[in-house]
Amino acid sequence: MPAQVVTTENVTKIYGKKEAAFTALDGVNIEIRAGETVAIVGKSGSGKSTLMHLLALLDRPTSGSIQIGSKDASKLSAKQLDMIRNKTFGFVFQQFFLNGNDTALNNVTLPLKIAGMSKKARNQRGMEMLEAVELEDKAESKANDLSGGQKQRVVIARALANNPKLIFADEPTGNLDTKTGKIIENLLFNLNKKKGITLVIVTHDTDLAARCHRQIFIEDGRIVRGGKR
Repeated sequence: MPAQVVTTENVTKIYGKKEAAFTALDGVNIEIRAGETVAIVGKSGSGKSTLMHLLALLDRPTSGSIQIGSKDASKLSAKQLDMIRNKTFGFVFQQFFLNGNDTALNNVTLPLKIAGMSKKARNQRGMEMLEAVELEDKAESKANDLSGGQKQRVVIARALANNPKLIFADEPTGNLDTKTGKIIENLLFNLNKKKGITLVIVTHDTDLAARCHRQIFIEDGRIVRGGKR
């Protein structure tokens, strides 16, 4: 049986205090195993993006625990959390978060620069990743000059730069037309199939969710189906 990559136990996230308090997540229990493709599905405001941010260690729960492999995330230092995010996770968001005035290659190699890799080594790795998403001919193009689909492929190349074990994708096709969206979908699922990368996709798109091995449905901050195998 594949090892668990991420497990939550009774995770709750509350924003605000007293009368202004809002419970975004309420007692969430899920597990994600290595090599899975998992869709977190829900309407706008259901808590799905909040859940992804917690799973990706971009935020901390108000209560409950998150296990990354055998490690309790609450017991890790800020430096250790940064290391996990940089070396274990890759991120693909609906908003591209690219430096528009910098080249595609420099955008891709940013995580490697943060990790302290030499310029020569990171540029070589960056070109390999651009080739993997069939965008090597745009390496020196500024991000602002790329189409939406090309920008998302740069984002995926950047997500792959550190050879992650797990990719989090938040509405990865939300800003793309149908044809381009399918190209991006196929690219992500091929990474799972060929490299065994665990894929967690947050989406309200039922067709995209149906392509995943498993769907976790969330409503009003609670898991209503599919949290655990």
